Parts: sequence; C-alpha cells; structure tokens
Amino acid sequence: MSSLHSSGTFALGTHTVKRLGYGAMQLAGPGVFGPPKDPQTAIAVLREAVACGVNHIDTSDFYGPHHTNQIICQALHPYADDLVIVTKIGARRGENGEWIPAFSAQELTQAVHDNLRNLGLDVLDVVNLRCMFDPHHPAEGSIEEPLNVLAELQQQGLVRHIGLSHVTSRQVAQGRGICDIVCVQNNYNLVHRHDDALVDELAAEGIAYVPFFPLGGFTPLQSSTLSEVAQQLGVTPMQLALAWLLHRSPNILLIPGTSSLAHLKENLAVADLKLSDDVLARLNAI
Repeated sequence: MSSLHSSGTFALGTHTVKRLGYGAMQLAGPGVFGPPKDPQTAIAVLREAVACGVNHIDTSDFYGPHHTNQIICQALHPYADDLVIVTKIGARRGENGEWIPAFSAQELTQAVHDNLRNLGLDVLDVVNLRCMFDPHHPAEGSIEEPLNVLAELQQQGLVRHIGLSHVTSRQVAQGRGICDIVCVQNNYNLVHRHDDALVDELAAEGIAYVPFFPLGGFTPLQSSTLSEVAQQLGVTPMQLALAWLLHRSPNILLIPGTSSLAHLKENLAVADLKLSDDVLARLNAI
C-alpha cells in the first residue's frame, strides 16, 4: 500500500493537507446528475480513501445535486479533525442536468447553506467561487460582486477560507485584491497547460493550485508518448499523468476522482512514483 506522505504536503488555508486528495464528483449518477447507481460502493470508496490517509476531499452541492454531499456526510460524519472538505458554489443544475450560472447574492448564500446542511457542518473549510461567464473555459468578467458576497459569508463565520475556480489570471489578481485566496482550481493536465505561468506565480505566493480534469475529464488524455513511457515504467498512462502533476510544482494538490475501489488504490499508489529527469523531459515535450 502506498504512503500518501511520499507525495508531500502543502498549505490549504490554515490547514496542511497531503498533496494527493480525492475528488467526489464521480460519486453522483451519470453526467454528475442524480444518485449513484451503487450508494454502498460510493460510501466504501470514501471510507477507504480516508483510511488510506486522504485528508483533502473536493466536492460541491451541485454534484447530484445534493446527493454527493449527502453521501460524504453519511460515509464520514463525524469528520476526522484533519479532514479538509473543499466545496464550490456559483452554479446550479437545471431539471435535465444542465449547468446554470448561479451568481446572485441570494443564490450564493443559498448554496453555502445547502452545503452546510448536506455536509452536516457548522462552517465550511474552503469554498471556491466557480466563475461561469463561459461554462466551457475561463472567460474574463468582473468577480467583485459575487466574491464580496462570499467574503461577507466568511465574515459571518460560515466559511473559513475562499478559493477561485474556472478563472483567468486577471480574475485571480482581482480576487486577491478583495480577500485572501487560498487556492485556485482550473482545468490543467499534461496536455492542457494554459495555466503554466499561473501555477508558478501561485507557487511563489504559497497558494495551492488544484487541477480539475487531471486526466482529461470527459475526454481522457491520449498520447503515444505517455503510453510508451507508462509501459516502460510498469504503470498505467493515467498514473503517469498524475505523477507528472505531482512533479510539476510543489503547490499542486491532486483530486483524482473515482467511484471504484480498485481505481482508488491505483490513483493513491501514484504517491510513491518517482520520475527521472529523462522521463520528465519526454513528458514535458508532449
């Protein structure tokens, strides 16, 4: 069994978390909508992740909606003292599962209260404001109004720390002028590297960078080089892609998701995977 300590730790607000965490998105039904087809396995995966040392779980009340947070609460409440649950607000789901921006003060406040209730918490450790100017990729637009709402909820004691998700570098700079930002969560992986400069900038400031879709998301990564190198190292291409992220920068926190116990163990084994300079050079060239 891998030791998650091998991957190192990094600050997430006032917490220190292991760099290999768990993303709960896949615990909902197909299309992240509705309940899971196998709730008992979902509960088992969560319990196993924590038993293996995971102390950073990423979720949102719009996964399901509500189902994922309710499963987390059922599986893990009362929570371990060192467990950090990070959630996000800024979207809601339509009747057919569509993703709809939910950026008004009322919607953001409602979302914080929904997360508190469904997770069984009095205060949320970290809340990411997900910006939905364009659902498919980060797009410019002022985040001052919604972020002020979230900062007000923080002042009320409902939220400890604030992060940003699906944002541009300019929005990160704007956000940091409004309140403390402890993490940024964007689409980033071996082949999708638009945020290279931002990753380094945040590392210098001690701010965590949390890549979502670390394996490509709904269209998994495919690269002949990745497959060849993985075969040489005796690991899966997906394990290698995760290991590359851990090597990329010390402020990167990984949250690979799965609804399978076997796949969870595969993901967590990445903590022990050391990549040589030669291997990193080949991967960086993809």
